[in-house]
Amino acid sequence: MSNMILFCILAVVILASAVMCVTTKRIMRAATFLLFVLFGIAGIYFLLDYTFLGAAQLSVYAGGVTMIYIFAIQLVNKRTLQGLVERMKGSRVVFGALASLIGLATVVVVFLKNQVINNFAAMADSEVSMDTIGRALVSSGKHGYVLPFEFISVFLLACIIGGIVISRKE
Repeated sequence: MSNMILFCILAVVILASAVMCVTTKRIMRAATFLLFVLFGIAGIYFLLDYTFLGAAQLSVYAGGVTMIYIFAIQLVNKRTLQGLVERMKGSRVVFGALASLIGLATVVVVFLKNQVINNFAAMADSEVSMDTIGRALVSSGKHGYVLPFEFISVFLLACIIGGIVISRKE
C-alpha cells in the first residue's frame, strides 16, 4: 500500500513538473522543472528496486544532461534569449494539436497491430534480472546498447560545441 501511495506522489510530481516545463516562459525555470521530472523518474526506478537504473538516472540524466542544458543556457547571450519571445497563434495551436492526435493514432495502431498489450500482459509474470540488464547495457550484439550510448555521447558533445559557437558569435 505504501508503494502505491509513493508511486502516486511521484507520478503527480512528474506530470506537474513536465507540464510546467513545457508551459513556462522562463528557460531557467523550464530546466529546473526538467530536473524535477528526472528526479521523479529516478524515484520510480528506486521504488521498483532497480537501484542501478536509478543511480544511472540521477548521475547521467539529472546530473549531467541538466547541467549541460543549464551551461548552454548560460552561454547564450541574454539579448539573444530576449528576442526569442514568441506569441501563440491560433493556427499553430490547431496544427500542433492535429499533429499530436495523428501521432497518438499512429502509436495506437502500431500497438494494436503488433499486440503489444497482450505481450506485456504475458511478460508481467516473468522478471528480468539485473544481470540481464547489465549485460544488455554493455554488449554490442543484437540487443546491445553500447552503440546507441556512443551516438548519444557524440550528439551531446556536438550540442556543447554548438552552444559554445553560438555564444561566441562576436
